[in-house]
Amino acid sequence: MSNEQTPQQGEELETDIEVEVEVEQQDADQEFVELTEDQQRIVELEAAVIAAESKVVEQKDSVMRAIADADNARKRAQGEIDKARKFALEKFAGELLPVADNLERALQVANPEDEAIKPIVDGVELTLKSFLSTIEKFGMSVIDPQGQPFNPEKHQAMSMQENAELAPNTVLAVMQKGYEINGRLLRPAMVMVTRAPEAGVDTQA
Repeated sequence: MSNEQTPQQGEELETDIEVEVEVEQQDADQEFVELTEDQQRIVELEAAVIAAESKVVEQKDSVMRAIADADNARKRAQGEIDKARKFALEKFAGELLPVADNLERALQVANPEDEAIKPIVDGVELTLKSFLSTIEKFGMSVIDPQGQPFNPEKHQAMSMQENAELAPNTVLAVMQKGYEINGRLLRPAMVMVTRAPEAGVDTQA
């Protein structure tokens, strides 16, 4: 009689089985939910990594552009400094030109055969030579185009004269020498230029 189950015991056994199945189902659902959350977390992390990589690329481009802009600005500033240094003496040099002109005029009017003034002439020549040597150290150079072709960029034609011996547009005489500083024209040379004789060509048929 003890081995037989009462109806009440049978019901209790069925209830326990149902509870066990329910717990196992909940565990399976929880595991499925946890797996889904992990996958979502992985997707989120992957998206974050992609976004971070894109941001790094953008920032790298910005840094490279900033470096290039800074380098260009540095080069421009250096160029301006070099230019300012190169031509800083331009105005001062222009004020010195009359000194050279006056020394040259003194030599032109002096009589080299006159022994009384020869020491003075020698002194003026030495002074002019020293003066020109000094200004050359600062990038100045003399434009003395005697016998050279006329160059409108460096010469200023004051007059023209017919000449059959020299080619047309040749500098026949230099009235005033020109000067340039570091390749930049400071003052053009004032010159007389040759032209072909008008009677040299027969224009009549």
